[in-house]
Amino acid sequence: MNPLQPVVPRVGRFGRGECYAPQRQTNRHPKKSMQTGNRLAAVDLGSNSFRLEIGRVEQGEFRRTEYLKETVRQGGGLDAERNLSPAAMQDGWDCLARFGERLAGFKPSEVRAVATQTLREARNRDEFLLRASKVLGFPINVISGREEARLIYQGVAHMLPVSNERRLVIDIGGRSTELILGHDVVPTVMESYRVGSIAWSKRFFAEGQFTKKAFEIAEIAATAVMDEAFDAYHPDHWDTAYGSAGTVGAISDVLIAADWPAGSITQKGLDWLLEKLIATQSVDRLRMPGMREDRKAIIGGGLSVIRAVFKLLGISSLQTATGGLRHGLICDLLGSTDLAGDVREKSVRRLAAKFNVDGAHGERVGRVATALFTQIALPSSAHDEDPERLLRKLNWAAQLHEIGSHISHSDYHKHGAYILDNADAIGFSLSEMHRLSVLVLGHRGKLRKVETALADDSLATQLMALRLAVILCHARRAPDLEGLALKRPDPQGRVLQLGCRPGWAASYPQSAHLLREETVAWQKTPWALEINCG
Repeated sequence: MNPLQPVVPRVGRFGRGECYAPQRQTNRHPKKSMQTGNRLAAVDLGSNSFRLEIGRVEQGEFRRTEYLKETVRQGGGLDAERNLSPAAMQDGWDCLARFGERLAGFKPSEVRAVATQTLREARNRDEFLLRASKVLGFPINVISGREEARLIYQGVAHMLPVSNERRLVIDIGGRSTELILGHDVVPTVMESYRVGSIAWSKRFFAEGQFTKKAFEIAEIAATAVMDEAFDAYHPDHWDTAYGSAGTVGAISDVLIAADWPAGSITQKGLDWLLEKLIATQSVDRLRMPGMREDRKAIIGGGLSVIRAVFKLLGISSLQTATGGLRHGLICDLLGSTDLAGDVREKSVRRLAAKFNVDGAHGERVGRVATALFTQIALPSSAHDEDPERLLRKLNWAAQLHEIGSHISHSDYHKHGAYILDNADAIGFSLSEMHRLSVLVLGHRGKLRKVETALADDSLATQLMALRLAVILCHARRAPDLEGLALKRPDPQGRVLQLGCRPGWAASYPQSAHLLREETVAWQKTPWALEINCG
């Protein structure tokens, strides 16, 4: 068996003991493959359910050993002010504590946890995530809608046979619906819409009543939200449509139990289900084979959304897919395609090009910043992140540090930070983009504006390396670094020392002057910079 070909599951659902592998390496610099026996785990904090996928790598393939799912329905816990209720947060923490117990002993590099639409919306998400990450034992990243779409497509595509077909992948979640076009394993068009089974059930079926009028209004509303998708996802642009995740799976289960053909959902099947729900009249009276208890309260919203998608995009048959978001996370952990690393590189280059950044200067600052940071980086055990990942993020911040200069010359760092905080960059979580934003905001001027961020040792040292690199590259040419050394005398301390060779300051008086000013800037922070360039 070719280890880079997918292992198609032997049953309709990805079950215990089954396995899959990345189809192929598409990046020019593939990562070192995972060793046999390595454990991997993916945690998906969805709006309806929290899921944990655990398995081992065997001969280049991921083989599931355990799958846990809990219906938390956190998406129903958002109030009118978009705050998670205390009960919704507690339910989430309790679930993640159970997941955390199962993940005890896993290394940080073996686990990836992400949250989706509910926490994208929640105004008090930081409060939830602070405790959630602690009880889980691993950081939880909130990902953008397009990043969620990318991961979903990746998970679906790698569970399908190799094919030249053009694919449309649909994922209807609790509070968002992702639509993705792609060819084989490569997504080309990705979008996320704020419409889902929980949100639509709360809005149009709040009393649990199923009426023909309620379904008509819900479908019209869902179509209005997704109306702009018609041109991008027109039937001329895809050959086969695939459905992933909860709503598609729940409807498929009911149809199969009623002797509809397995493996696909048709318009006739949706019409039949609609008639059955209207005849039932209410959630309380709903009794259907294949309908799980946890799905009854949100089936009305889910059916409305999928019917709207069918009508809008002219779908006659939707193939049920076994892959999904958590499988996409596993693929990233496996280093399966040009997704995790190279996709981020492409996102950085795309942002730089869009805002006319001086690429040569950004790369120059990046080389100097990473060279300085390497001299003061602590071992992996002392960081929340691997130093290599910190280096990559520092280099990306350096490449984008002038991204706001197209808007303003004097305040370009402020505009750059705003752009990065609000950019939808494929491959990055929202917290990762915020980290880049803080680095760009703090790379020049007073440090008071990033004072709270300086409590994070790794970010503070990244920022110092970046600021020094910008100073050393002020003439927009490669600086003379011979004899320059950045040291951290006490690994646990917050004092850094920059030493220069004799005569360096005399040869570069402007650089020496800027460095002396930099020491003053750090005096007003918990950190100190000492310059020895006499």
